[in-house]
Amino acid sequence: MTVPSVKAIINFSTGPSFAQAFVIGVGVFGTNVLADSAATIVDVSNQVDQISTQRGRNAQSDQFQMGSMSMRIVDTNGDFNPQNASGPYYGLLSPMRKVQISASYGGVGYNIFSGFITSYSTSTPKYVGDVVYTTIQAVDAFRLFQMAQVSTITGAAAGDLTSTRIGQILDTISWPASMRQIDTGNTTVQADPGTSRYGLAAMQTVETTEYGAFYINTDGVAEFHNRNYTTKSVAAKTPVVFNDSGVGIRYFNAQWLFNDTLVYNQANITATGLAKQTATNTDSVTKYFLHSYNQQNLLMQTIADALDYARAYVASRAETTSRVDAITLDLYAADYDAGITAALSLDFFDPVTITTTQPGTGSSTSTLSKTLQVFGVSHQITTNSWKTTMTTLEPIIDGFIIESSLYGILGTSVLSY
Repeated sequence: MTVPSVKAIINFSTGPSFAQAFVIGVGVFGTNVLADSAATIVDVSNQVDQISTQRGRNAQSDQFQMGSMSMRIVDTNGDFNPQNASGPYYGLLSPMRKVQISASYGGVGYNIFSGFITSYSTSTPKYVGDVVYTTIQAVDAFRLFQMAQVSTITGAAAGDLTSTRIGQILDTISWPASMRQIDTGNTTVQADPGTSRYGLAAMQTVETTEYGAFYINTDGVAEFHNRNYTTKSVAAKTPVVFNDSGVGIRYFNAQWLFNDTLVYNQANITATGLAKQTATNTDSVTKYFLHSYNQQNLLMQTIADALDYARAYVASRAETTSRVDAITLDLYAADYDAGITAALSLDFFDPVTITTTQPGTGSSTSTLSKTLQVFGVSHQITTNSWKTTMTTLEPIIDGFIIESSLYGILGTSVLSY
């Protein structure tokens, strides 16, 4: 049975880049970054016995959250003791050094997590000869954005696109241009409010104003997508099919839900200095009671944009159906080539179709089936197991529903403003 191999790399250099430093006469153009001296980069893969990573979007806040990683090292020589003067990393061990987890399978490499170490925690054995472990905790660059306070955003002016404003905030907190992937925004914004806040909060306000997406990808790059991408990415890709019948990729577990958690039948959207705009689906309110969604201090320039936001949101969230909350793949299952590739390659906004056969025989047999998007990926890795769990949701706002709601196809008897 062929399984993926995992690699854990610690980069003890300062700065946000995960690439090896480029030194004239030594480095490789297109791969390394220019620096005065080579970074100290170590491969600790053969010392690691557990890795856990988690990245994803919070369905309630409609925002991507800080990614995290935990890695346990068998530290028999005290290599990760910062006071061990004879240790190989003495003087290098420090919070905010970089760590990257990747996997290799079938000759292809996949980054799983890129982030910054927040702590080294070493166990103290009770008896001589007990195994000593050092657990390294890390988070992605959202932590850096969250700790950087901003007020004046240089160059920010009324009429900027959301993408321009994201770039201006990243400039303000000195995030490298080489570590950004930014779509051109679909929405123009007001002048920056100039209030004291954290960089992450400032960018998430812009993200919500666009109704786009902002997150750190597996390479450690800050990624921003406009609403055209977030609403139409399902139709643009062929779903990966998972099925417990053997027709598609088999899975270890699928957790189905049918609840009202994501029902919102009223949206109240307020941009700074503008009147609140409200959309309500009265049929949904009658059926589920009032479920309100509220956003304040957004930065769109017109009440028309705010109203469009409210209408589209309610049109997408007024109803609920059965959905898969999470699907888990066992990468150590026999003959699981397609499943391993899916576990390592699928990421945010990738569409998946999941089908589960329900108990019963003959005419009573039924299935649950749904096409959704991946909005979270976590890996639980040990020396003899690897399980990948993908959390899934319906699109942030369905593209067809947006067009229907904004052009009146749904009818005024359902939506009120």
